[in-house]
Parts: sequence; structure tokens; C-alpha cells
Amino acid sequence: QVQLVESGGGSVQAGGSLRLSCAASGYTYCMAWFRQASGKEREKVATISTGTLRTEYGDSVKGRFTISHDNAKSTLYLQMNSLKPEDTAMYFCAASVAYTACSFGRYNYWGQGTQVTVSS
Repeated sequence: QVQLVESGGGSVQAGGSLRLSCAASGYTYCMAWFRQASGKEREKVATISTGTLRTEYGDSVKGRFTISHDNAKSTLYLQMNSLKPEDTAMYFCAASVAYTACSFGRYNYWGQGTQVTVSS
């Protein structure tokens, strides 16, 4: 069982920056950030393989967000720059511990979420 605890959310004006963190209690094979805005479906923001550090991004955040992972601290990060009002959402950290799950984009463990609000 892996526990994930997010932090770093808050309110910021458009154009500003925030960094989200997600501390994992154990080993993970892959991790990701998702977000869900009020009344909308959950959206995958970015993913990372904790071994190869290979990353992928959703089209809406490419060039503005950066996902990273510190293996020594077992912590996932999401640096969010040039924030827009449409980035407002609850952001969730997710993880899997097995190659098969990761290869299919399945995440078995989820954090409680942290709110990001961007005002215009």
C-alpha cells in the first residue's frame, strides 16, 4: 500500500506560478498528476516514470508545466508556470507500483487532492 499526500495548492493570479508536491510513502514505478475542474471530467496533466524519468504532458499544459520526481525523497512535483484561469481545478497525485499497470496508464493509488485556483 502506498500513501500519497499532496501539498502546494493555493490561489494565484493569471500568469503566476505554483509548485505542487506529492510525497509517497513507498516505492512507485510511475506517477502522474491529474486534475478535475468543477463539472468537468478528470484530465491527465502529466506522467513520469520514476526509473527512466520519461515524461508526458497533456496538450493543454505543454510548455507551461513541468513534472519531476526526486527518488531520494520519494516526492513528485509539478511546477506550474504561466497559469491560466482554465487551470483552476482540484489536482490529484496518482501512482502505480507495477510495470503492467503503468504501461496501461492505470494508477492504483491516489492522493486526496489539492485545490489550485487561478484568478483573471
